[in-house]
Amino acid sequence: MTDNRQALVTGANKGIGLAIAKGLAQAGLSVWMGARDRSRGEEAVRALRDEGLDVRFVELDVSDDESVRRAAETLGREVKALHVLVNNAGIVLDLQIPPSELSMGKVKATYEVNLFGPIRVTQAFVPLLKAAGGARIVMMGSGVGSLTLITDPTSLFSTVNLLAYTSSKVALNAVTVSFAKEFAPFGIKVNAVEPGHVRTDLNGNSGFLTPKEGAVTAIRMALVGEEGPTGGFFGSHGPQPW
Repeated sequence: MTDNRQALVTGANKGIGLAIAKGLAQAGLSVWMGARDRSRGEEAVRALRDEGLDVRFVELDVSDDESVRRAAETLGREVKALHVLVNNAGIVLDLQIPPSELSMGKVKATYEVNLFGPIRVTQAFVPLLKAAGGARIVMMGSGVGSLTLITDPTSLFSTVNLLAYTSSKVALNAVTVSFAKEFAPFGIKVNAVEPGHVRTDLNGNSGFLTPKEGAVTAIRMALVGEEGPTGGFFGSHGPQPW
Protein backbone atom coordinates (compact mmCIF):
# COMPACT_ATOMS: atom_id res chain seq x y z
CA MET A 1 0.00 0.00 0.00
CA THR A 2 1.06 3.59 -0.62
CA ASP A 3 1.11 6.40 1.94
CA ASN A 4 0.52 9.18 -0.60
CA ARG A 5 -2.66 11.25 -0.41
CA GLN A 6 -5.21 9.61 -2.68
CA ALA A 7 -7.95 11.04 -4.87
CA LEU A 8 -10.67 9.46 -6.99
CA VAL A 9 -12.35 11.32 -9.84
CA THR A 10 -15.31 9.74 -11.63
CA GLY A 11 -15.85 10.36 -15.33
CA ALA A 12 -12.18 11.30 -15.56
CA ASN A 13 -11.30 10.22 -19.08
CA LYS A 14 -12.30 13.51 -20.74
CA GLY A 15 -13.60 17.04 -20.28
CA ILE A 16 -13.83 18.56 -16.82
CA GLY A 17 -13.10 15.23 -15.13
CA LEU A 18 -9.80 14.88 -16.95
CA ALA A 19 -8.89 18.47 -16.08
CA ILE A 20 -9.72 17.86 -12.40
CA ALA A 21 -7.64 14.70 -12.33
CA LYS A 22 -4.72 16.53 -13.89
CA GLY A 23 -5.02 19.46 -11.48
CA LEU A 24 -5.12 17.24 -8.41
CA ALA A 25 -2.13 15.24 -9.64
CA GLN A 26 -0.23 18.48 -10.25
CA ALA A 27 -1.05 19.39 -6.65
CA GLY A 28 0.78 16.25 -5.51
CA LEU A 29 -2.01 13.72 -5.04
CA SER A 30 -2.07 10.19 -6.40
CA VAL A 31 -5.17 10.20 -8.57
CA TRP A 32 -7.38 7.29 -9.51
CA MET A 33 -9.12 8.13 -12.77
CA GLY A 34 -12.50 6.42 -12.91
CA ALA A 35 -14.13 5.69 -16.26
CA ARG A 36 -16.60 3.12 -17.51
CA ASP A 37 -14.76 2.65 -20.82
CA ARG A 38 -11.46 0.90 -20.10
CA SER A 39 -9.73 1.80 -23.37
CA ARG A 40 -10.58 5.49 -23.10
CA GLY A 41 -9.71 5.56 -19.43
CA GLU A 42 -6.34 3.92 -19.93
CA GLU A 43 -5.60 6.25 -22.83
CA ALA A 44 -6.28 9.28 -20.60
CA VAL A 45 -4.06 7.80 -17.88
CA ARG A 46 -1.20 7.29 -20.34
CA ALA A 47 -1.47 10.90 -21.50
CA LEU A 48 -1.11 12.25 -17.95
CA ARG A 49 1.61 9.77 -17.05
CA ASP A 50 3.56 11.03 -20.06
CA GLU A 51 3.50 14.40 -18.30
CA GLY A 52 5.05 12.80 -15.22
CA LEU A 53 1.86 12.75 -13.15
CA ASP A 54 0.92 10.05 -10.62
CA VAL A 55 -2.36 8.71 -11.98
CA ARG A 56 -3.95 5.27 -12.26
CA PHE A 57 -7.01 3.89 -13.96
CA VAL A 58 -9.93 2.22 -12.21
CA GLU A 59 -12.88 0.88 -14.15
CA LEU A 60 -15.96 2.52 -12.70
CA ASP A 61 -19.48 2.85 -14.04
CA VAL A 62 -21.30 5.01 -11.49
CA SER A 63 -24.68 3.69 -12.66
CA ASP A 64 -23.79 0.07 -11.87
CA ASP A 65 -23.79 -1.25 -8.29
CA GLU A 66 -21.40 -4.09 -9.06
CA SER A 67 -18.94 -1.86 -10.91
CA VAL A 68 -18.83 0.58 -8.00
CA ARG A 69 -18.37 -2.26 -5.52
CA ARG A 70 -15.45 -3.66 -7.52
CA ALA A 71 -13.82 -0.24 -7.74
CA ALA A 72 -14.10 0.23 -3.96
CA GLU A 73 -12.55 -3.21 -3.43
CA THR A 74 -9.72 -2.35 -5.81
CA LEU A 75 -8.84 0.83 -3.96
CA GLY A 76 -9.28 -0.93 -0.63
CA ARG A 77 -6.52 -3.37 -1.58
CA GLU A 78 -4.19 -0.66 -2.84
CA VAL A 79 -4.54 2.31 -0.47
CA LYS A 80 -5.06 2.96 3.22
CA ALA A 81 -7.41 5.89 2.80
CA LEU A 82 -9.14 8.10 0.24
CA HIS A 83 -8.52 11.79 0.87
CA VAL A 84 -10.50 13.28 -2.04
CA LEU A 85 -13.56 12.04 -3.91
CA VAL A 86 -14.85 14.06 -6.86
CA ASN A 87 -18.22 12.85 -8.14
CA ASN A 88 -17.88 14.30 -11.61
CA ALA A 89 -19.51 11.77 -13.96
CA GLY A 90 -22.67 13.06 -15.55
CA ILE A 91 -24.91 12.86 -18.61
CA VAL A 92 -27.56 14.95 -20.33
CA LEU A 93 -30.14 13.26 -22.55
CA ASP A 94 -32.75 15.98 -23.00
CA LEU A 95 -30.99 18.86 -24.72
CA GLN A 96 -33.49 18.90 -27.61
CA ILE A 97 -36.55 17.38 -25.94
CA PRO A 98 -39.38 19.42 -24.34
CA PRO A 99 -40.25 18.31 -20.78
CA SER A 100 -43.71 17.12 -21.82
CA GLU A 101 -42.21 14.81 -24.44
CA LEU A 102 -39.32 13.35 -22.47
CA SER A 103 -39.59 9.61 -21.90
CA MET A 104 -39.42 8.17 -18.42
CA GLY A 105 -36.59 5.99 -19.65
CA LYS A 106 -34.41 9.04 -20.30
CA VAL A 107 -35.40 10.59 -16.98
CA LYS A 108 -34.43 7.43 -15.09
CA ALA A 109 -31.19 7.02 -17.04
CA THR A 110 -30.22 10.61 -16.21
CA TYR A 111 -30.93 10.16 -12.52
CA GLU A 112 -29.04 6.86 -12.46
CA VAL A 113 -25.82 8.69 -13.37
CA ASN A 114 -26.27 12.26 -12.11
CA LEU A 115 -27.99 11.58 -8.79
CA PHE A 116 -27.89 7.93 -7.80
CA GLY A 117 -24.30 7.69 -9.09
CA PRO A 118 -22.83 10.16 -6.58
CA ILE A 119 -24.87 8.57 -3.77
CA ARG A 120 -23.78 5.07 -4.79
CA VAL A 121 -20.09 5.98 -5.11
CA THR A 122 -19.96 8.02 -1.90
CA GLN A 123 -21.59 5.23 0.11
CA ALA A 124 -19.20 2.64 -1.31
CA PHE A 125 -16.10 4.61 -0.33
CA VAL A 126 -17.18 5.69 3.18
CA PRO A 127 -14.68 3.41 4.99
CA LEU A 128 -11.73 4.78 3.01
CA LEU A 129 -12.97 8.36 3.33
CA LYS A 130 -13.30 8.06 7.10
CA ALA A 131 -9.84 6.51 7.29
CA ALA A 132 -8.37 9.67 5.76
CA GLY A 133 -9.09 11.75 8.86
CA GLY A 134 -10.44 14.78 7.05
CA ALA A 135 -11.45 13.81 3.53
CA ARG A 136 -13.05 16.09 0.96
CA ILE A 137 -16.01 15.17 -1.25
CA VAL A 138 -16.93 17.33 -4.23
CA MET A 139 -20.21 16.97 -6.11
CA MET A 140 -20.22 18.30 -9.66
CA GLY A 141 -23.32 20.45 -9.69
CA SER A 142 -24.58 22.98 -12.19
CA GLY A 143 -26.02 26.46 -12.30
CA VAL A 144 -29.29 24.88 -13.42
CA GLY A 145 -29.29 23.06 -10.08
CA SER A 146 -30.06 26.38 -8.41
CA LEU A 147 -33.79 27.07 -8.10
CA THR A 148 -32.89 30.70 -7.52
CA LEU A 149 -30.98 31.04 -10.78
CA ILE A 150 -33.34 29.10 -13.04
CA THR A 151 -36.23 31.32 -11.92
CA ASP A 152 -34.27 34.59 -12.21
CA PRO A 153 -35.00 36.14 -15.65
CA THR A 154 -31.68 37.99 -15.51
CA SER A 155 -29.72 34.74 -15.21
CA LEU A 156 -28.40 32.78 -18.18
CA PHE A 157 -29.55 29.61 -16.43
CA SER A 158 -33.20 30.71 -16.57
CA THR A 159 -33.11 30.18 -20.33
CA VAL A 160 -32.43 26.45 -19.87
CA ASN A 161 -35.39 24.09 -19.52
CA LEU A 162 -34.13 20.52 -19.22
CA LEU A 163 -36.49 18.39 -17.16
CA ALA A 164 -34.21 15.46 -16.34
CA TYR A 165 -30.81 17.14 -16.17
CA THR A 166 -31.96 20.19 -14.23
CA SER A 167 -33.98 18.28 -11.67
CA SER A 168 -31.15 15.78 -11.14
CA LYS A 169 -28.79 18.63 -10.28
CA VAL A 170 -31.34 20.29 -7.99
CA ALA A 171 -31.65 17.00 -6.11
CA LEU A 172 -27.86 16.61 -6.00
CA ASN A 173 -27.63 19.82 -3.97
CA ALA A 174 -29.90 18.28 -1.33
CA VAL A 175 -27.80 15.12 -1.35
CA THR A 176 -24.71 17.26 -0.77
CA VAL A 177 -26.24 18.81 2.33
CA SER A 178 -27.32 15.42 3.68
CA PHE A 179 -23.85 13.91 3.40
CA ALA A 180 -22.26 17.08 4.80
CA LYS A 181 -24.39 16.83 7.93
CA GLU A 182 -23.61 13.15 8.47
CA PHE A 183 -19.88 13.40 7.84
CA ALA A 184 -19.14 16.65 9.72
CA PRO A 185 -18.22 14.82 12.97
CA PHE A 186 -15.57 12.90 11.03
CA GLY A 187 -13.94 16.02 9.60
CA ILE A 188 -15.16 15.21 6.09
CA LYS A 189 -16.23 18.25 4.08
CA VAL A 190 -18.82 17.85 1.32
CA ASN A 191 -19.57 20.60 -1.17
CA ALA A 192 -21.21 21.02 -4.56
CA VAL A 193 -19.59 23.12 -7.26
CA GLU A 194 -20.79 24.93 -10.37
CA PRO A 195 -18.13 24.80 -13.13
CA GLY A 196 -19.60 27.44 -15.42
CA HIS A 197 -20.57 27.02 -19.06
CA VAL A 198 -17.74 24.74 -20.16
CA ARG A 199 -17.06 23.39 -23.64
CA THR A 200 -17.57 19.64 -23.26
CA ASP A 201 -19.13 16.71 -25.12
CA LEU A 202 -22.00 17.01 -22.66
CA ASN A 203 -23.26 20.21 -24.29
CA GLY A 204 -21.95 19.69 -27.80
CA ASN A 205 -18.93 21.89 -27.00
CA SER A 206 -21.15 24.97 -26.90
CA GLY A 207 -19.68 26.49 -23.73
CA PHE A 208 -17.32 29.43 -23.48
CA LEU A 209 -14.95 28.09 -20.79
CA THR A 210 -12.23 25.48 -21.25
CA PRO A 211 -12.34 22.26 -19.18
CA LYS A 212 -9.29 23.55 -17.30
CA GLU A 213 -11.17 26.71 -16.35
CA GLY A 214 -14.24 24.68 -15.41
CA ALA A 215 -12.16 22.47 -13.13
CA VAL A 216 -10.81 25.31 -10.98
CA THR A 217 -13.60 25.42 -8.40
CA ALA A 218 -13.75 21.64 -7.99
CA ILE A 219 -10.00 21.48 -7.42
CA ARG A 220 -10.17 24.33 -4.91
CA MET A 221 -12.90 22.65 -2.89
CA ALA A 222 -11.12 19.29 -3.08
CA LEU A 223 -8.09 20.88 -1.46
CA VAL A 224 -9.88 23.19 0.98
CA GLY A 225 -8.35 23.37 4.46
CA GLU A 226 -9.87 22.68 7.85
CA GLU A 227 -11.23 26.21 8.01
CA GLY A 228 -13.13 25.70 4.77
CA PRO A 229 -16.89 25.29 4.39
CA THR A 230 -19.01 22.19 4.16
CA GLY A 231 -22.54 21.68 2.88
CA GLY A 232 -22.28 24.57 0.44
CA PHE A 233 -22.64 25.30 -3.26
CA PHE A 234 -19.78 27.19 -4.91
CA GLY A 235 -18.80 28.69 -8.24
CA SER A 236 -15.74 30.53 -9.48
CA HIS A 237 -16.84 33.72 -7.70
CA GLY A 238 -17.77 32.12 -4.39
CA PRO A 239 -21.02 30.82 -2.89
CA GLN A 240 -23.91 30.20 -5.28
CA PRO A 241 -27.62 30.52 -4.37
CA TRP A 242 -29.51 27.28 -3.84
